[in-house]
Amino acid sequence: MAKFMRKFGIFFCLVCLLNMYLPVLGYELDISVDEEIRKKYNTDKLEQDILNNTLNGSIKNNSSKNDISKVNQNLQLDYSAALPEVTKADKKFYRKIPRWTTFYVKSDQTISNYTAKGTNVTFTSTAPVYKKNVIIPAGTKFYGKIVNSHPPQITGNGGLIIIEINAISYNGQTYSFDGKITKAVSKKIFFNRIKGKRQYIAGVGKHIDKGERFYKKTRQISSKMADNPILVFLSPIPTVVGVVGYAGTTIVSPITALAVKGGNLSIPAGSTFAIKLLEGAYVN
Repeated sequence: MAKFMRKFGIFFCLVCLLNMYLPVLGYELDISVDEEIRKKYNTDKLEQDILNNTLNGSIKNNSSKNDISKVNQNLQLDYSAALPEVTKADKKFYRKIPRWTTFYVKSDQTISNYTAKGTNVTFTSTAPVYKKNVIIPAGTKFYGKIVNSHPPQITGNGGLIIIEINAISYNGQTYSFDGKITKAVSKKIFFNRIKGKRQYIAGVGKHIDKGERFYKKTRQISSKMADNPILVFLSPIPTVVGVVGYAGTTIVSPITALAVKGGNLSIPAGSTFAIKLLEGAYVN
């Protein structure tokens, strides 16, 4: 019985020491602070208010910065171009713009991953294009439509914008045009999909960093205990716990990072794009 009581006493002392020195044993290192914040404030509302205030202010000043990561979620209400009536080119007098012709243009409005599907957008060419029997001057208007968009998603998936270019204005008339975006803000675009930054790998790194910070805290606790003649024999315990926590966080980080969202996508008005013609277009 006395042997059992000694073991129980040692175990009780260890529990007390762990409660005293290791308040960070939870998976989230600062979870106690989070709980206090949640009790006093509506965190969802705070995050939304901060996002709206910050981004709405930044959109006003970003027309010259080509910042594609700051988003106003209400941009789908800000602008929608009206597509003029499309004229069919007269075969007797038509001029052909060859397939694969590239046009360099600038956007006439801000486009974000919150811009609604079906929204019409326009672009204005910044340089003339010379082809056999036809010249497309600078200032030519191109009309497109948002055919798909979504905000950042979990698994680190960033925002998405897909734009189809379906009309061109030439000599006062509007003609059919089958084009796609190949560059946006000097970045190459593949499969016409303009994507926000993927954050999965960054999410894995952030979770590993949490484990590293936890390990460093336990090392500090061990160091303090080692300076105490009463607790010196228990000083290795926090370090051991830190090593286990660090290893565990590293192992599960590829799974926990699946809950991380990707980056937002916003392209300010006046940003540069490249449009490639997929099929020959005919104008008069």
